[in-house]
Amino acid sequence: MKTLNNIFVLFALILPSFGALVASEIPGKPQDHPIALVGGTVHTVSGAVVESGTILFEKGKITSIGTDVTLPQGTESIDMTGKHVYPGMVDARSEIGLVEIDAARATRDVSEVGTINPNIRAEVAMNPESEIIPVTRANGITTALTMPSGGTISGTAAAIMLDGWTWEEMTLKAPAGLVVNWPSMTITKAWWERRTEDEQKKARDKALDELRDAFRDARAYMKAKQAELQKNIPYHKTDLRWEAMIPMLEGKVPVLVNAEEIQQIEAAIAWAEQEGLKLVILGGYDSWRVADLLKAKDVSVIVNPIHRTPWRRWEPYDVQFTIPKKLHDAGVRFCIASGGASNERNLPYQAATAASYGLPKDEALKAVTLYPAQILGVGDRVGSLEVGKDATLIVTNGDPLEITTNVLMEFIQGKTISLQSRHTHFYEKYQEKYRRIGSVK
Repeated sequence: MKTLNNIFVLFALILPSFGALVASEIPGKPQDHPIALVGGTVHTVSGAVVESGTILFEKGKITSIGTDVTLPQGTESIDMTGKHVYPGMVDARSEIGLVEIDAARATRDVSEVGTINPNIRAEVAMNPESEIIPVTRANGITTALTMPSGGTISGTAAAIMLDGWTWEEMTLKAPAGLVVNWPSMTITKAWWERRTEDEQKKARDKALDELRDAFRDARAYMKAKQAELQKNIPYHKTDLRWEAMIPMLEGKVPVLVNAEEIQQIEAAIAWAEQEGLKLVILGGYDSWRVADLLKAKDVSVIVNPIHRTPWRRWEPYDVQFTIPKKLHDAGVRFCIASGGASNERNLPYQAATAASYGLPKDEALKAVTLYPAQILGVGDRVGSLEVGKDATLIVTNGDPLEITTNVLMEFIQGKTISLQSRHTHFYEKYQEKYRRIGSVK
């Protein structure tokens, strides 16, 4: 009976969204003719700003950018006078498609049972029908790294495009990283921590042992599978857990380690160096305090989110707002992420806050476009406007980091994307309500 009641509650929460599922939210059609955005200000991000420029794209790829572009026959020319063209933004840490309603267990598919789950693939679990996707892309975010959580090794993350019928169609790169949750290296004495010091130490040591054992077993498995190519070597039974870790052991895909405090970051760097892994720090609250070490070891940081309160009573109120500037000043590669499925739409404002606290404005824009694309290994596809890259871009009436700016048009791989969402549905609905009673014209 309890299960049945939960189902009724779930439907009560989800059913109101069905009214928003209008025809214009159908995924975009593949580009079948050349499109040129003419006369706007083209912000390439990786290069110069092109005033009164033209950007031409065909078959989903950018083919020309400039002020004197020859348009092929059959080109759809769209006047962009007074408007701005930017690359679509990239959210480097997300749960989009994995969590719909956090309070409804049936809509949460972000965490698997057990502690060692490298074989979990975020792209397969991702729900293309998520109502959060159209809400997010309507604010200019076109690509997101969606990732599992929970346990010591959560699984692999995937860079997805925010449009498509299926997860296969939406996946830009998978795996894009193996998610590891580094245990706390300090003893917590907060009121909410009910474990004793010994219990906390045992939990930390257990997690570290599990992590080391997993990578040791995966490395042994990889060597055994490679040895099968030699004569008289027996076949080694496939293990999907260790099979999933081979790209990380080969250095082709990074390990994304959740580490916030100094001790966690330092321990993760030492461990990754010992294992010969490509490391990216997730969170990095204290990353600026070890910036020299991060710079020396060439470790990137995905900072998220900017909009949070200080962790320690003695820290200034703006400590989290200034992290990007401090990393930038130290020469550490970084990007800014939203940090959660329901907050993706606010990604540009995270960058705006960093800019208002000292990060150069052009760097703030790169922190949500080019830099995350480069860190995630998709910089050759998205993150800037360059010939040969995907035609994944947005058209705005101003600076996308300004909260008053609206996204007017959006393209993902040349496909024209609907900007309608549950938010616009309810906006139109209640506009009509107050229009009827004479409150608005």
